[in-house]
Amino acid sequence: MSADALLKWKSRIFAHQQQLRQTQPPQQTTLFDLTPNYCAPDAIDPLTLQLVPMSFYRKPADSPGEACLYFILDSAVGLVLYVGETCRSNKRWKGIHDCKDYIASYQDLHSRYGLTTAVNAAFWWDAPVDRRARQQLELNLILKWRSPFNKENWELWGQPFK
Repeated sequence: MSADALLKWKSRIFAHQQQLRQTQPPQQTTLFDLTPNYCAPDAIDPLTLQLVPMSFYRKPADSPGEACLYFILDSAVGLVLYVGETCRSNKRWKGIHDCKDYIASYQDLHSRYGLTTAVNAAFWWDAPVDRRARQQLELNLILKWRSPFNKENWELWGQPFK
């Protein structure tokens, strides 16, 4: 991938994700005051979560961790690259994870062209404990943000970092 192709690829994704952030979803009105659903995909903006370095999974852990959604972000430009879910936040990334290879290729390509990147992780800890509910929320967020490292979006963005 050339530097120009990489920048265009990122620009297309950025345009979609920024439009999401700037456009408020339609709000359904009701006759009654209903408690807002904190697990609604529109209530979660990965780019506002606290960032942690990608080395987070190398730290020792005394427990398997908790259920959560996690996001891989390029905070240098504000891109959501990957959306994932787990019930074991301290274990999920310790083994094999295809996204690690995509991140390495992404960073290598940026380095080759002298482009700035800052790949970080962010966690959303209010994820449902129920596996099916958590996976449904994950899928909704993958489709909403069109995160390019998730296989569900490869047809849309291609697989330049496979």
